[in-house]
Amino acid sequence: MKSKRALIAMSGGVDSSVALSLMKADGYECEGVTMRLLNGSESGIEDAKAVARRLDVPFSVAEMVDTFRETVIAGFIDAYEKGLTPNPCVLCNRVLKFGELLKLADRKDCDVLVTGHYAKTEQVDGRFILKKAADKQKDQSYFLYSLTPEQLSRVRFPLGNYTKPEIRDIAERLGFVNAHRKDSQDICFVPGGDYARVIAEYSRKIYPEGNFVDKNGAVLGKHGGLIKYTVGQRKGLGIALGKPMYVCAKDTAKNEVVLCDDAELFGTELEAVDFNWIIPPKAEVLRCKARIRYRHTEQDATVAVLENKVKVTFDQPQRAITPGQAVVLYDSDIVLGGGTII
Repeated sequence: MKSKRALIAMSGGVDSSVALSLMKADGYECEGVTMRLLNGSESGIEDAKAVARRLDVPFSVAEMVDTFRETVIAGFIDAYEKGLTPNPCVLCNRVLKFGELLKLADRKDCDVLVTGHYAKTEQVDGRFILKKAADKQKDQSYFLYSLTPEQLSRVRFPLGNYTKPEIRDIAERLGFVNAHRKDSQDICFVPGGDYARVIAEYSRKIYPEGNFVDKNGAVLGKHGGLIKYTVGQRKGLGIALGKPMYVCAKDTAKNEVVLCDDAELFGTELEAVDFNWIIPPKAEVLRCKARIRYRHTEQDATVAVLENKVKVTFDQPQRAITPGQAVVLYDSDIVLGGGTII
């Protein structure tokens, strides 16, 4: 009987490395691949290659620098220029990890694509669904809401039932070079988190200064360019007003950043577009929980399914609902779907 083949998406980190070892232990014929997304990103490639060599599996590099720049980075810049705060990891998952790599898996005659995400898939009534990982502190289902049931049927998340300490223990036991490598907290193309500098470098544009204003339009001072600010931000405003003030909106037409106090950051409603339903709704109005950013605890909400968008109304006010971020809906541990806040 022919053994099943798995293509392992390897970042060079400990999670995808252990994912490879678990799939091999499960009897799969494995092949590792690392996407080169940025020029000069050799350390991750070398670590992935070392792990593949240690486990005696074939390894290759998928050259995706141009595709990454033209889709993920360009989309990130475009969103900021429109006054949004995008989540590039969601776009990268949709276009590259579960788009281009699934095509590559087909070309390599692999049955499944495997990643080191902390999440689970499950088949229910013949349909594949997405669920939270056992380790709720590491759960990454929020970033995966754009996957379709067809994609989920081809994907495996072997870390779904493990905790991070367990994964590091496995890596140490297997002698992996990256067993104790620190997890990156930054967007991969924004080292140090200085996204405004990166946007300016890639776009080669100068973003003009404008006014800080209050909600009534009164001028409070000068800002250093719209791309430097996001909803909820307090630090780095470069303005002293005698009390803490926060970004509550950006007006691209007027090139203004609207400031408010903390209490005015709270709201109960949002609308979202480009919505992907992993589990199609059975009614036009449903009750569920909604999460508006990765480290946000999902909250009770009522969701109205409208034409080309959804409206989410929270039971309790939520702080800094941010256009451009994702809202993801949950029924207990099950991901119902998600979209982009407008």
